[in-house]
Amino acid sequence: MALSAARPRLVLPTLVFGAVEVRRLQRELEAVEEFFEQARLRADATQAVRPPKVSRLLDTLASENHVNLQHVAERQILVNFLRDISQSAPSVHISFAVDPSSAFTAKLVSWLRTNIHPYALLQLGLQPSIAAGCVVRTPNQVFDFSLRQRFEAQRGALLAAISGGQAP
Repeated sequence: MALSAARPRLVLPTLVFGAVEVRRLQRELEAVEEFFEQARLRADATQAVRPPKVSRLLDTLASENHVNLQHVAERQILVNFLRDISQSAPSVHISFAVDPSSAFTAKLVSWLRTNIHPYALLQLGLQPSIAAGCVVRTPNQVFDFSLRQRFEAQRGALLAAISGGQAP
């Protein structure tokens, strides 16, 4: 099933920014499903079943999409949604010299989902050798916005400026 299915459009919260979080949510939904199945098998009809405590990620995903995790049909909507995301959402890998803050990551994910694709996934990397800036990788393109690349591109001019105007 493609991400542009005819069902109501679901929202992928900013907290869920990468494939790792999507897989974690899939495993957690499987655990919730298993809990309810076990409760159904061993509980009598008069006993109320309380759902297990869920993570902040799953709680945010469910609340932003107005999904009640106690209903099997609504849980299945999330299961299908996350499966679709993991199979066909566009992915971008960005490497930085240092770990970006969570506020910066949230702004970056928000920008990607507004300007690139509403379900874009972000993978962050650490590459200290780039000095400053970042390197952006998509499945078919690499963009080097690092200070290191900029210095290498301007190496001749930089050496000329340092040596008093004489090019090497």
